Amino acid sequence: MSREPRGPNEKLGTVLALAGISNAGLARRVNDLGAQRGLTLRYDKTSVARWVSKGMVPQGAAPHLIAAAIAAKLGRPVPLHEIGLADADPAPEVGLSFPRDIGQAVRSATELYRLDAAGRRGGGGIWQSLAGSFSVSAYSTPASRWLITPADSSVAREPQQAAREAATAAASGGGADCGLPQRVGHSDVTKLREAADDARRWDSKYGGGDWRSSMVPECLRVDAAPLLLGSYSDEVGRALFGATAELTRLAGWMAFDTGQQEAAQRYYIQALRLARAAADVPLGGYVLASMSLQATYRGFADEGVDLAQAALERNRGLATARAMSFFRLVEARAQAKAGDGPACGTALKAAEGWLERARPGDPDPSWLDFYSQERFAADAAECYRDLRVPRQVQRFTEQALARPTEEFVRSHGLRLVVSAVAELESGNLDAACAAGTRAVEVAGRISSARTTEYVRDLLHRLEPYGNEPRVVELRERARPLLLAHG
Repeated sequence: MSREPRGPNEKLGTVLALAGISNAGLARRVNDLGAQRGLTLRYDKTSVARWVSKGMVPQGAAPHLIAAAIAAKLGRPVPLHEIGLADADPAPEVGLSFPRDIGQAVRSATELYRLDAAGRRGGGGIWQSLAGSFSVSAYSTPASRWLITPADSSVAREPQQAAREAATAAASGGGADCGLPQRVGHSDVTKLREAADDARRWDSKYGGGDWRSSMVPECLRVDAAPLLLGSYSDEVGRALFGATAELTRLAGWMAFDTGQQEAAQRYYIQALRLARAAADVPLGGYVLASMSLQATYRGFADEGVDLAQAALERNRGLATARAMSFFRLVEARAQAKAGDGPACGTALKAAEGWLERARPGDPDPSWLDFYSQERFAADAAECYRDLRVPRQVQRFTEQALARPTEEFVRSHGLRLVVSAVAELESGNLDAACAAGTRAVEVAGRISSARTTEYVRDLLHRLEPYGNEPRVVELRERARPLLLAHG
């Protein structure tokens, strides 16, 4: 279905010509993106011709899919107003901005929390309509602005200012959930930090898709947003922005783990902006490292290297040895994915050196409590998997699996899959299937699309041995897991 014609949509026609996409090509791309989200669309070249020549506006998710399809071809975000579809749902714009002004930054973050929560209550979230709209170039402006100015000069909000902005937000429909402005104190911030600590534990143990983990976006809307829109001193405000940045990064990480790349990107951008308001450079580096991992996972390894190096350079002399080690490790992951063995080796050596310098009494932030020698070994194994050096994969995987714990269940499952791949590339089919079987058992206990994708990749690698009884058995064991995650 489409809305009534409005006259030719010259903007859409111009951008299609710029992108070099034909009417039939756009229709095919939109249908394919819709299928990725479980939507059955049957647009054809005639449909696109109507959108361009008559200005007809397709309903539902289609405007966002059109923007996503063109964005993928151009390699940059395409806002709806650029293609003459600005009267559709504005969801694609939400969360992508990195405002210079602190007041605008608060509005940008709270609008993301509000809209995501409203979408969840309506079923499926707003991200279903944003299929394929992840664009690594959306990270360029946030990263550069953070590098240039990693801290705001002041974040204090006086009661009068909070009241004015709350009234403005309510009048525009963006503040209905936030209630009256309140004076924020350290006890309010402590509650948010405790929520972040709890959420990290649930995420590691049960995956980003567990119902307990999914409460983080609601916590941001119900608990964090009213505080951000309240009044506070500069000291309390810095702490508040830091705690909220942690929760926002967690929301992004959980979305990333469950395959909602569009949501993850927007949460990461807002987390980086909040970290800047907190004047917390190490936390900003951690957000950039998360962006790097996502970019690398999505196939943009060069950009992943840039993001990791940005985190590293800004934190020299500021972050603890353990944090610096983690930033170098993330860089190594990106270098390996880019196929640069020497650069990966250099980054791994540096990461190991920093980790050896870390001491129990160091003032490491709580968000880094997951990082250990075993985690270093696990990521090193993945680096060598990407570089196709199975002997090194086996060596580091043995170290990574030396002390499995119930605290990091997802990580244990990922390590088992990497171990299975190494065994397979070394010609040990029995060992590969045994490790794969254990990985499937672990993956079945958590809700993590990323872990399932690792299992899917292992099964793909086993296809040449498809008739082997051990492979057939592993495939059958994995079938319920794969069906559960599409």
